[in-house]
Amino acid sequence: MLAAGATAAGARAASPGATGAPPAAAPDPAVAAVTSRVVPVPSSVRPGGGAFRIAAGTPITLDAGSSAPARDVADYAAGLLRPATGYALPVVTGRAAHGVAEGGAADGDPAGIVLALGDPDQGLGDEGYRLRTTGASVLISARTAAGLYHGVQTLRQLLPAAVESRSALPDTDWTVPSTDITDVPRYAYRGAMLDVARHFFTVAQVERFIDQLALYKINTLHLHLTDDQGWRIAVDSWPRLTGYGGSTQVGGGPGGFYTQADYREIVAYAGAHFLDVVPEIDGPGHSNAALASYPRLNCDGTSPALYTGTSVGFSTLCAAREDTYDFLGDVIGEVAALTPGPYLHIGGDEAQSTSAADYVSYVDRVQRIVADHGKTAIGWHQIDAAHPAAGTIAQYWGTAGNEQEVAAAAQAGTRVIMSPANRSYLDMKYTSSTTLGKSWAGYVDVRASYDWDPATYVKGVPASAVYGVEAPLWTETLKTTADLDYMAFPRLPGIAELGWSPAATHDWDTYRVRLSAQAPRWDAMGISYYRSAQVAWPAG
Repeated sequence: MLAAGATAAGARAASPGATGAPPAAAPDPAVAAVTSRVVPVPSSVRPGGGAFRIAAGTPITLDAGSSAPARDVADYAAGLLRPATGYALPVVTGRAAHGVAEGGAADGDPAGIVLALGDPDQGLGDEGYRLRTTGASVLISARTAAGLYHGVQTLRQLLPAAVESRSALPDTDWTVPSTDITDVPRYAYRGAMLDVARHFFTVAQVERFIDQLALYKINTLHLHLTDDQGWRIAVDSWPRLTGYGGSTQVGGGPGGFYTQADYREIVAYAGAHFLDVVPEIDGPGHSNAALASYPRLNCDGTSPALYTGTSVGFSTLCAAREDTYDFLGDVIGEVAALTPGPYLHIGGDEAQSTSAADYVSYVDRVQRIVADHGKTAIGWHQIDAAHPAAGTIAQYWGTAGNEQEVAAAAQAGTRVIMSPANRSYLDMKYTSSTTLGKSWAGYVDVRASYDWDPATYVKGVPASAVYGVEAPLWTETLKTTADLDYMAFPRLPGIAELGWSPAATHDWDTYRVRLSAQAPRWDAMGISYYRSAQVAWPAG
């Protein structure tokens, strides 16, 4: 969606032309001031009505009559900007101001940082926004509070990276460059997954991860809550799942689990940042923690020992026993009741110990259970071998890009989330010298994780069937917050850009400039990232 005089975010403007073609014209400096630093790059960028400087007297003005969620966004913006600027930035109410930056501010127009809900542009949809500057204001308008929130994240990245400081920096120039941005997401689903089953991570660690996702406009946190090595969500009707099944992890550590109150806190924190939580209850494989906890879930009625290794494919719930579906009904019922979002992930991968017939029976039954509890099922793409129900979403994690079952299911109406392991798996080693992570899908440096198109990656999958993208972070080798940071950054922002920005903006040479500009922000946020040789990072 390009306005007159704009490029597709100016993102390709500095790239060399094809062989024999003249180089593209240099971008407008006002456009480049945005496209060289904001990730994901916005859909459309034009010069604005003047640069705006945040100063001691700047207010945050919210439309009178705005909803409580919009007020929460204004309070969030104030809390984000106050520490580093040292300014009061009071949140005040004013009149609607959707036209403030069209041709310059008029007498009586609100000044300062203006958040306006109810933008008349229906093309903004549920998450889009406009951000326009004049010398007197920066106006963020949207149709929803989620759109306002995403606009605040762009404002954040337009300010110096020092804005991430939690201490006042009085000599800093807090100027927003002159710009007029219209920005909407490419895909409705833009996710990241955190595996808390192989190694357990606390509520505070998960909330820190949510903060990082929100900066890049990711709107879904997929929590891998159960696996062979641990069960991490309390289920009142099956208490031994966590009391025993959650008592260890890879390598034999103490494990851990979330009480239902803990999980509600994570869900609420994610919701405040406009992310849905997708809980995953994996099966029929990856189920040793459950099998060890309850003998009747095993076909022979005998529980295996707890498992602390990293092998896969050896466990299976007993698809032939009705106890299995009573168990799933209770578990899914409790987890669904705790989860306001629309989705529940049923796993379905690496079920080598389940017969083909039992696998189909299991997947078909569990989809019905999920639907009975008011949720839409997501499963790893192996569920396409069963009978995907109407609405069920397959999550592709292959590497070949030619899986016929995935294509056939997509052509029949099954939506697909793209997470190819050799592109989007954040636990893959960057290079052979990376000490963390695994390499079964190959080495995935920063360019490989960015330089692909979700719409065309799997042959035969219609572009219209691609529902979005997700970057999974498996934790067999990851134990600490620093480990998570190192494997997620700098690859996570690239997956976020593939999910948000138009395909026409995807260009490695211009993206790596934007990515490099993020480094001072990560430093200020305390993110310990991998300094890939593929990116010209700032000195320091």
